[in-house]
Amino acid sequence: MNYYVSAILKVLQGEALNAHDKYSFDLPPIRSQQDWDDLLNRVWTEAETAAALIEQLPDSMLNETFTNEKYGNYFRNLHGLLEHTHYHLGQVALVKKMVSSEDN
Repeated sequence: MNYYVSAILKVLQGEALNAHDKYSFDLPPIRSQQDWDDLLNRVWTEAETAAALIEQLPDSMLNETFTNEKYGNYFRNLHGLLEHTHYHLGQVALVKKMVSSEDN
């Protein structure tokens, strides 16, 4: 989920869009509690930073081109970010429910 957030965050910070689906699963292996905690810290920090930057966007920016016309406007991409994240959160909720039912 966070790969998409990271890509949009970089654009909101003034960097070029440099995202490719082939990199969306490139994460270092989680081999310890510290690795997991580091990942969670990065996820929360990037989400909070992105939210703060989105709050600062003027409404007029929502109709502006998002880095390239082929990607549509800011609204489309920010809305897509919300939809994408909610989709995966739904998957997590279903897996959690399945695991819980197996424990009973």
